[in-house]
Amino acid sequence: MIKTNKDKLPVVSVAGEVWHPKGGAAGKVTANGDILWMAGTGGITYNAQIGDTCMGWVADHLEPGVTTRHKDDEHNQAYNILSCIGNEATVRSGDAKGAKGIVTGKHGGSEHLLVYFPQDVLGQMNIGDNISIKATGQGMALLDYPDIKLRNTSPALLEKMNIAEEGGKLKVGVAKIVPADIMGSGLGSVGTARGDYDITLFCNEMMEKYDLADLRFGDIVAIKNADNRYGRSYKTGACTIGVVVHGDCVIAGHGPGVTTLITSHLPLIEPFIDKDANLAAYFL
Repeated sequence: MIKTNKDKLPVVSVAGEVWHPKGGAAGKVTANGDILWMAGTGGITYNAQIGDTCMGWVADHLEPGVTTRHKDDEHNQAYNILSCIGNEATVRSGDAKGAKGIVTGKHGGSEHLLVYFPQDVLGQMNIGDNISIKATGQGMALLDYPDIKLRNTSPALLEKMNIAEEGGKLKVGVAKIVPADIMGSGLGSVGTARGDYDITLFCNEMMEKYDLADLRFGDIVAIKNADNRYGRSYKTGACTIGVVVHGDCVIAGHGPGVTTLITSHLPLIEPFIDKDANLAAYFL
């Protein structure tokens, strides 16, 4: 069992609401110069959930399940930062009041918090329904690995991940291994306790080389040579483990988004392929 300080982590209540999609009259300008009108972020997505493909949707940055946010920007910062992947969510108003779900992702820029609820619950939910999160996980540390940092990881998620200790390193099961070379939007962020950054998939050769055509919402992935401790940057030997939180994109420099879970600037994380490394397999 990996030693952590989880017994010292507070569990606090943060709250948001189901957030309406935004639309743009000008449409989306694609990487090929086309203009498209399509679904994007926000709302309740009934037919895309963790475990489903995040590729090929007639959409841009599609967010699976339920998109939530707090209407006050300052409160929304706390809602995003304190909530962690795998935290319990509860519907507090409307026809689905009392239903339980889990936090599945953080989408930067829009600063959305993404939540899974079962299919029968989605049919009862409405835009504006209040959602509360039992937020815990930020500040969790691996006591025997001070050079490996945790971000956005709940104790519940860490316990379910396929992680082994070997020779002073962590071996981590992931669905895909991605090179930092193709990471795009989100680079240069000053912090990784919220948001995500995108795997750019406009190069067919790279997609084939790294077997990325079947990426799924909720996949645990490794980004090789990526240091996500205090921002997102390229560093030889570094490694970051994250979770795929939103779908692929038509806009240049964007693609499926990855929220940081585990990271080190030193060669202390060794990913290996585990096809079951997905939030759906862990929690559903």
